[in-house]
Amino acid sequence: MSLKPIKDLSKLCIHTITTKSWSIEEAAENYERVGVKGISVWRQYLEGRNIAETGDRLRKHGLDVVSLVRGGFFPSVSSGQRQKAITDNLRAVDEAAALGAPMIVLVCGADPGQSLEVSRAQIQEGIEKVLPYAIDHGVKLAIEPLHPMYADTRSAVNTMKQANDMAEAIGSDHVGVAADVYHLWWDPDLKNEIQRCGRNGNLFAFHICDWISPTVDLLNDRGLMGEGCIDIPGIRAWVEEAGFDGFNEVEIFSDRLWATDQREFLDKIVESYYQC
Repeated sequence: MSLKPIKDLSKLCIHTITTKSWSIEEAAENYERVGVKGISVWRQYLEGRNIAETGDRLRKHGLDVVSLVRGGFFPSVSSGQRQKAITDNLRAVDEAAALGAPMIVLVCGADPGQSLEVSRAQIQEGIEKVLPYAIDHGVKLAIEPLHPMYADTRSAVNTMKQANDMAEAIGSDHVGVAADVYHLWWDPDLKNEIQRCGRNGNLFAFHICDWISPTVDLLNDRGLMGEGCIDIPGIRAWVEEAGFDGFNEVEIFSDRLWATDQREFLDKIVESYYQC
C-alpha cells in the first residue's frame, strides 16, 4: 500500500486531555481556529455542564465528537468495587449518549492483588454486563490495550492479541479495539493483529503520539509525532490496510508540553501531524 501524505486536517482529532489546562469551551474554540475536525472528550471536562448542550456546542464549532474517554477499570478483589465499576460504566454510557459520542474508550483496569488472568476474566465479565445497555443507547465500547508497564493497576489487557481475543469472545459489533501507538509500537505481532482486528470489523480507534527516548516519566512524557522512536507512518499504513478510515486521534500526556503556551503547543500538533 502506498501511504498518501496528509494534506488536510479532516481526519485529525485531539483528546481534551492533550491540552489539559483548557476547558472544553476553550479547547473547542482553539481546535476550530486551526482547522481540527474531531474531538475526544475526557469525562472530567463535562463536570458541572449540561452534557447534551455541550455536545451541540462542539458540533457548532465544526467538531465531530469521536469518543468519550474513559470507561473501564473493571477488576477488583472486592465484589463491591466491581459493582461500583459497572455502575460508573453505565453512567459513562449515559454521558456518551447525551454528548453524541458514538464510542467509549475502555481503560480496562487491573488489580495487583490478584492474577492477570483473573483480572482479564473480570474485564470481560464487566464489558458483557454493560454491553446490553450500551447497545440500547447506540454506544460502542472500545477495548484499549495498554503497555505492559501499566499491567499492575491500569490494564490487564496489554497486547492487540489479548484485545482481539476478548472482542472476539464477546462477539458483538458494539465491542472492538482502540489501537494506541504509544502502547503497542513495541509488539512484534502488531501488524498481524491489526490485520486480524480489521478483518473482524473490530478496529474502532487509532491514537497517536510518540515515545521519547530516554523517557523521564512512564505516564506523562509522551511526545509530539516525530519527536520519538515510533514508526507512526508505518503503523498508520497498517491500520489503513486493515480498512480503518476514521480519525487519527492525538492523545499526549506530557508535563513538558503542558507547561508551554497551549496555543503554541496546538500549532505544533498540527505541524507535526502534517510532517509525520
